[in-house]
Amino acid sequence: MFKRLDKIEERYEELMRLMADPAVAQNYERVAEYAREHAELEEAVNTYHAYKDTARELEDTRTFLADETDPELRALAEEELPQLQGRLAQLEAQLRQLLLPKDPRDSRNVIVEIRAGTGGEEAGLFAADLYRMYNRYAEQHGWKTELVSSHTTGIGGYKEVIFEVKGNGAFSRLKFESGVHRVQRVPITESSGRIHTSTATVAVLPEVDEVDVQIDPKDLEIDVYCSSGPGGQHMQKNATAVRITHRPTGMVVTCENERSQTQNKMQALAVLRARLYEMERQKQAAEVAEARRAQVGTGERSEKIRTYNYPQSRVTDHRIGVSLHRLPSVLDGELDPFIDELAAQEQIGHLQAAGEEGDE
Repeated sequence: MFKRLDKIEERYEELMRLMADPAVAQNYERVAEYAREHAELEEAVNTYHAYKDTARELEDTRTFLADETDPELRALAEEELPQLQGRLAQLEAQLRQLLLPKDPRDSRNVIVEIRAGTGGEEAGLFAADLYRMYNRYAEQHGWKTELVSSHTTGIGGYKEVIFEVKGNGAFSRLKFESGVHRVQRVPITESSGRIHTSTATVAVLPEVDEVDVQIDPKDLEIDVYCSSGPGGQHMQKNATAVRITHRPTGMVVTCENERSQTQNKMQALAVLRARLYEMERQKQAAEVAEARRAQVGTGERSEKIRTYNYPQSRVTDHRIGVSLHRLPSVLDGELDPFIDELAAQEQIGHLQAAGEEGDE
């Protein structure tokens, strides 16, 4: 572990020198790349420095106790010794966690796709509730949301809504939301007052660069048409909406929320790349059969991951067995109690996996 930390420290100092180099400073893209890497290493380096400082202090205290004869000074040193030992152990545990492999997608922006499942009109209304919930969650974290496409129902719901969430660490938090969400409530369309169960699926895809997914233009069928969405006469009279069909997979992506055809095409391609990337990732994961991911569930669409029960004002996350009796707050974006626990469970899984590899 300490050899790895020494290398990280060396790289951190090298990055500082590179960013201070006048020759490098003229290359803004290179400086931005170095700055991102520097920021990623900073917490580990600072914690390692704290560890080394504490280790030196502990060694000095032990040396002092070996040489000192004054009872009062020895008593002070003996009192300080367990505190230093405890702090050193705590810092070592932090370092081990910081060295765990990170999901390279965690820092990326995300594309969220919400689709109404079983339950008819009520499922569409629930999809709209989830869309609002994630928008509120993004606001609380200082992230920006941008609608890509939507297909509404007649009473204010969504058959499908796709949007981007842009902000540092968006995927690291929202990745736990993929799956089937279930609602139990009396629908506004139900006259007899019976509790109805409906579902909506949520897919959270990391935004990927063109270099991550190569798409052959020959595989694309691109259609343009007049938008039916908001935007006034400009969008109604001009063919700004874009539909892209990926022939090899049959995937279809539409985007009509931007004012220009070029912007809609760029957004549609971003969604397509994210879907293709996720499809390939899932294929590889299935081949490798990552059993350890069962620690917190795979988060795929086939799983019912969370239930929103209106009569009891209860939200239950089935992967971690946590229930909160404050449904209005959760629907207003207060998802962190669930996401924090899911992230903690993921870390435990990584630690256990690292321990098993160390035993081999």
